[in-house]
Amino acid sequence: MSTTSSTSNSSLATQDTVRFQEIVCSDQQSKIAVATLCNPKALNALTQNMLVLLNDQLDKWHDDDAVLCVILNGEGEKAFCAGGDVRTLHDKMKHAPIEDAKAYAEAFFGTEYQCDYLIHTYTKPIIAWGEGIVMGGGMGLFMGASHKVVTPDSRLAMPEIHIGLFPDVGATYFLNRLDDDIGLFLGLTGVMMNGTDALDVRLADHMNAPADKQKLLHQLQQTDWNSIEDSYDYLTEVLSELADNANIAKPATHLLPLIPDIQRACASDTLEEVFDNIQALPCNEKWMQAAQRNLMDGSPITAHICFRQLKQYHQLSLADCFRLELILGLRSVEFGEFQEGVRARLVDKDGLPNWTYAHISQVPKSVIDNLFTSLWREQEHPLAMLGHH
Repeated sequence: MSTTSSTSNSSLATQDTVRFQEIVCSDQQSKIAVATLCNPKALNALTQNMLVLLNDQLDKWHDDDAVLCVILNGEGEKAFCAGGDVRTLHDKMKHAPIEDAKAYAEAFFGTEYQCDYLIHTYTKPIIAWGEGIVMGGGMGLFMGASHKVVTPDSRLAMPEIHIGLFPDVGATYFLNRLDDDIGLFLGLTGVMMNGTDALDVRLADHMNAPADKQKLLHQLQQTDWNSIEDSYDYLTEVLSELADNANIAKPATHLLPLIPDIQRACASDTLEEVFDNIQALPCNEKWMQAAQRNLMDGSPITAHICFRQLKQYHQLSLADCFRLELILGLRSVEFGEFQEGVRARLVDKDGLPNWTYAHISQVPKSVIDNLFTSLWREQEHPLAMLGHH
């Protein structure tokens, strides 16, 4: 990573890059690859530049027989990755002609989804070290990894309802693979989970101490890889052993005791019923109060998109999910709800988005139908090549 001198203007020091290392193992042949997201001032939010770099390097490592596994992590302790760089997208939507904004969004989302798809379909183990914040675009990278590690301070969410977008980065796929309707609740409320919650609903595989990361690297470097029959099983064992030795104090679960209530609330066939059921859930816990408030204050259009994603599209292949999300992403840029959400939450920070419709009951079905309508013929879709290797 390029370093800027301490005398430089602080705006020049904003780094949006990815640092790559290859650690040679003791056999002098095998390598452990490490990719570190380096945008710490923005909680490692993914810029277009970072996504291009990461995607290209993961491709190279995939083809390099000496690379045995990849460790994906974020700079600093605060965040693995807090999401995609939606502020730049907001500025394009606000100042550029709509066709330019859509072209930028197509390039940004297209690269992001290709990178996420590559991680999901990688044929080598990827350990995603989800320390700190793992949200939105960070979840996109995290969920495709073969070994998803959280720490006691991890906080995970798909919070798109706050900004008038929709659960993307493959969420149409991975939220639909959770136990019945849990994904719908997480998407509609954008609620923050801790590491224990993530393990409980199988959004994560391991909880490790932050200090285990260096121990993991050291152990993998010392491993005699010729004697390892299955690298996936071996990494699972190593992570489990490190966790046992670290004697971690796990944060208390919020989600597990509430799962039956959440599933009953979200089982209804209409969004209006699900909305009312969630608001009626017993809220003697701050966590549930936050979930209910998020849904109440969130974009009614996002709620409708999310409901349809998680009620009608659970049979879609991974590649088709990303193709659908690219359509939704560009339609959202056209529509304007997303621009207003980012303005209110991240740019002006007044926290008062002026949503197009005041309540979910006012959103016409035709508006949602249009958001799901492709901008391309099937073979012309920018992600037509996903899944056709």
